[in-house]
Amino acid sequence: MQYSVDVIILTHKPTKQVMQLIEALEKQTYPIQKLILMNTEEKYFNALFYGTGFLEKYKNIEIHHISALEFDHGKTRAKAVSYSKADIFVCMTQDAIPQDETLLEKLVEALTQDMRIAAAYARQLPLPDCREIEKYTRSFNYPDKSVIKYKSDLPTMGIKTFFCSNVCAAYSRNIYDMLGGFETKAIFNEDMILAGKAIFADYAIAYAADAKVVHSHNYTCMQQFHRNFDLGVSQAEHPELFKAVSSESEGIALVKKTIQYLCEIKQKRMIPYLIVSSGFKFVGYQLGVRYKHLPMNMVKACSMNKKYWNKR
Repeated sequence: MQYSVDVIILTHKPTKQVMQLIEALEKQTYPIQKLILMNTEEKYFNALFYGTGFLEKYKNIEIHHISALEFDHGKTRAKAVSYSKADIFVCMTQDAIPQDETLLEKLVEALTQDMRIAAAYARQLPLPDCREIEKYTRSFNYPDKSVIKYKSDLPTMGIKTFFCSNVCAAYSRNIYDMLGGFETKAIFNEDMILAGKAIFADYAIAYAADAKVVHSHNYTCMQQFHRNFDLGVSQAEHPELFKAVSSESEGIALVKKTIQYLCEIKQKRMIPYLIVSSGFKFVGYQLGVRYKHLPMNMVKACSMNKKYWNKR
């Protein structure tokens, strides 16, 4: 069966990498019905594309602009989905590049292998400049083996049962609608929130290891702190999902395995940095889950998405 597929890309201050992404998507073996660009701040978008004729080359691109104040991780994606009528929609970020021309084909295969699968997310491979620790984190979170996760996996997999990433993920539109869609007020983590709802509603989440995108970040310790603060906030705002599972145990397991890996590759000198950066992550997360007990000026200082708090 041939399913209709739309791709949604969120952009903000786009670079030429977005052109590279669009070109790679238009070369996919699986046809794209519509490519929906949700852009924050039109002036930055025009600075890249105006006068190039690049977008005019493709007849299936639809562009929607919003202001920075309107942006929300959940609401903006939900708005983009409302412009799609396809059977399947794929969410991507502007800094993820398909590794080959079969990305969409593999995502559709993973999503449709079981009618209970609500979402299928891609494997993320590190960029050439990716630091050694982040490379290992990528392999830990995105291994080379595919898996389908069900509610019955919660006792053994814990929070990884919910794991899903809108860096590149395909969704069944029917199940998405039945679950109520993305949260329209989400500081972060809108993908895992929807995945958690799917798991508790007896649907499933698929990890498609053969659907690959190149994507990684070299975050500083403070950037990790801010990111994990927002992660903690998102979990505190949805206790109905995250109270039942623990994030800390997964984080501890990652640190232990990363230390073991650094020893194996004879890079023990990186262990002190790993400990320090992990500490920043842990403190950020712990403050985030307790954000209701903090003064608002401190909350804004800790958060990566400061505009989120201006709307509250």
